[in-house]
Amino acid sequence: MDVLVISGGRHPYQESTPILADFLQAGGHQVQVTENSSFLLSERLAGYDIILFNTRREAELTLNKDEQMAMTRFIGGGKGFVCLHISCCRPESWSEYHDVTGGGWVTGTSSHPPYGQFTVTVSDPSHPCTQGIREFITNDELYTDLSMKEGNQVFLTAEHNGEPLPMAWTRKYGNGRVFNTVLGHDGLSFQTEAFQQLVLNGVDWAGTKD
Repeated sequence: MDVLVISGGRHPYQESTPILADFLQAGGHQVQVTENSSFLLSERLAGYDIILFNTRREAELTLNKDEQMAMTRFIGGGKGFVCLHISCCRPESWSEYHDVTGGGWVTGTSSHPPYGQFTVTVSDPSHPCTQGIREFITNDELYTDLSMKEGNQVFLTAEHNGEPLPMAWTRKYGNGRVFNTVLGHDGLSFQTEAFQQLVLNGVDWAGTKD
């Protein structure tokens, strides 16, 4: 797959994005990394199979209207979108973003306990994105109180206060495929073998045309 990785924003991307690029390339993918969202307006975008967000695009980093339209046309037209961790944060001026991602972080509503270890459970072993993944322990942020849209296929969960919370899901957006996981805070999180397999599975799934 040809993967466009958009990085940057208020998170330790200087740790996580190089690890991400390395394991994607080791998995056989062609990877272009940029922090410049105007790449979405380039004619070169059509040559990619997947847009992957490892970025926090809110406030001054929110995509402008033209970039939003280019991205939704790309995905809705049959390409893939992979969304990691806080990349699912809904900008104040772009509420429709969660129609693409299937939901995720809402500033002022969502939260997480302190960064630490927790167990991630495969709640739907029949889902194609669980290939090679069993229950695993990771070092990460456990997101709570997320917005969730109808049409999501949740396949990974983690328990918090006795309640299973969604950690990864897939959905359709137009003719395109969307993979979303709220795992992946920092470099240590990205070093988790099961997390890397999860992202590789998500790229393969999102880049497959129906």
